[in-house]
Amino acid sequence: MAAQAWYQQWDGSQDPFGPELEIGEILDEIADDVLSGYGARSALRRLMRRGVPGQMRGLDDLQRRLEARRQRLRRDLNLEGPLKEVGEKLAEIVSRERAELATREGDDARMREAMLDTLPSSPAGALKELMDYQFASPEAQQAFNDLVEKLRSEILDAHFKNLSGGMASMKPEDVARVREMLAALNAMIAARERGEEYDFAGFMERFGDLFPEQPRTLDELLELLARRMAAMSRLLASLSPEQRRQLQELAEAVLGDLDLAFEMELLGEELRALAPNLPWDDPVDGSGWQQGQGLPGTVGAIEQMSDLDELEESMAGAYAGATIEDIDEEKLRAALGDEAVGDLRRLRQIEKALEEAGIVTRHNGQLEISPRGARRLGERALVAVFERIHNERPGGHDAPETGGAAEPTGATRPWHFGDTGEFAVQRSIFNAVLRSASAPAEAPPGATGPAASPGQAGQAGRGSRARVALRPDDFELVESETRTRTATALLLDLSFSMPLGGHWIPAKRMALALHALIEGKYPQDRLFLIGFSDYARRLQPTDLTGGGPPERVHGTNMQHAFLLARRLLAEDPRASKQVIMVTDGEPTAHLIDGGPGQDPEVFFSWPPTSETIYKTLAEAKRLAASGVTLNVFMLEDSPGLVSFMETLGRVTSGRVFRMDSQDLGRFILSDYVRRRS
Repeated sequence: MAAQAWYQQWDGSQDPFGPELEIGEILDEIADDVLSGYGARSALRRLMRRGVPGQMRGLDDLQRRLEARRQRLRRDLNLEGPLKEVGEKLAEIVSRERAELATREGDDARMREAMLDTLPSSPAGALKELMDYQFASPEAQQAFNDLVEKLRSEILDAHFKNLSGGMASMKPEDVARVREMLAALNAMIAARERGEEYDFAGFMERFGDLFPEQPRTLDELLELLARRMAAMSRLLASLSPEQRRQLQELAEAVLGDLDLAFEMELLGEELRALAPNLPWDDPVDGSGWQQGQGLPGTVGAIEQMSDLDELEESMAGAYAGATIEDIDEEKLRAALGDEAVGDLRRLRQIEKALEEAGIVTRHNGQLEISPRGARRLGERALVAVFERIHNERPGGHDAPETGGAAEPTGATRPWHFGDTGEFAVQRSIFNAVLRSASAPAEAPPGATGPAASPGQAGQAGRGSRARVALRPDDFELVESETRTRTATALLLDLSFSMPLGGHWIPAKRMALALHALIEGKYPQDRLFLIGFSDYARRLQPTDLTGGGPPERVHGTNMQHAFLLARRLLAEDPRASKQVIMVTDGEPTAHLIDGGPGQDPEVFFSWPPTSETIYKTLAEAKRLAASGVTLNVFMLEDSPGLVSFMETLGRVTSGRVFRMDSQDLGRFILSDYVRRRS
């Protein structure tokens, strides 16, 4: 079936480069890199390199297409083509002249034939000899004149892109005008270097027809000319010395203007000084053949290759201060078309879209995941977990909607100082109105005379808006079903073995998802994030999205983690308290006294010492004795770890699970929801 396309009139509302970027999909794409410790900036760079499937191609794909384009240009590029083409056309012209001479009698015809027999074999030498030759054949003479004009045009176009575009032909007087233009341009450059004023507008008024690109400033014009002349220099550098000599002789023969040659050389030197970064005299490879390419086409192909080199360099970004803004849209459009420009623009919008959505922020010039961004990452992880539960469990359902407060019973009760809960607004205002209507009206501050009677107060209320003042005993609370609030301490192993075993990303994703679940569905609950390696410390959700992997430090200090969790949970007023610990190793460190006035120090040993095991179990027992439930998830099953965990579960009456890290989020979140229901 043939594809159909629908068109409609442009009204300014359509987006020619596709739909808006979906923030959720972008977060899904960078989540693994962020959780791996790359940081916001590096994660975005990696995303820009690979792109977003279905939305935009990445820089790597664009680079591959640029390389394919370069290979095609190199395959079709024939450095010998221009000279070979001139030689073939001269052979046709000479053949036509010989045919005419063969029909004529006399010495003159024989002398001409002898002269043709002695023509140099090189195209440049033959053309130079024929410049003063009077052809016997009118057709041959016209063909030769046309060839000379064509070569004049091509040589000038090879040095100055599309210079002859506004001319029907390239006559000697046209060459003289080009010489005048170059003299005026060189004078203008010299005036600027001396700090003097110059008239670029007047220059364009005189010679603007020679530049189809219509540059707006002198710098734009010089950039155009520099790129073209640099490409010509690359062609000359790619030829053999003999080919280079022939091409130079060909230019001298058809132009025949020493002043023009001087102005061209002077301009070339100025452009080399003004644009030293261009690939001057850098040889190119070319062994193909493209019929009719000609000298301007060959130089144009080399110029395109130079543009491709610049595009690839800016896309690779392998230089100091490189950004995606360095990529030239117009060069990309010329190389790969509008679709590639659309991909580039969407890639550029990613960082801006994330900043506008509050997902990333800048701190001291560095791009970081914001608290809101960490929360959104957790929400995306939470959605993914419940989608997996829904897909894996027959009859499953989506995650419950946001809410989670205890269900109201429909009744209310008076509020007393210290009570918490939801105010019954209507009932509280009703109490205040009823009290105001039944009590004697109070005189306003500063008023004199007797208070108004209840009847007068009622009449005043009916005739005007009466102000109702709320008092503490007016307030009532909504009665709700009893639902215990829970405080949870999540203990994450930060030792370097976690990323080595592939556990680090699933553990961080689970932590962010649990944080999002509690904030969204159970706002009356509390979550403490604690990380432990050699020491234990409080974490914030943004710490899980920061750059860098876990520290390369020695020690898995569960004792300090249990101690910190006990202190934090002891200060929390919630009735139900639990610890969730995720680890892949047995305890190998504990705290020791650092001396009077000194902080505790860390003792590390592998294999673990009996003292480390004892102190860790003792701290765990104190935690359990304070009414805290322990839930431990071990991600490996080494004999030492299994033995320790069996003892830990026995002395604390806690739960110990052997868990695949990929199932960590699904199990912990579903268990949390189940136990809170």
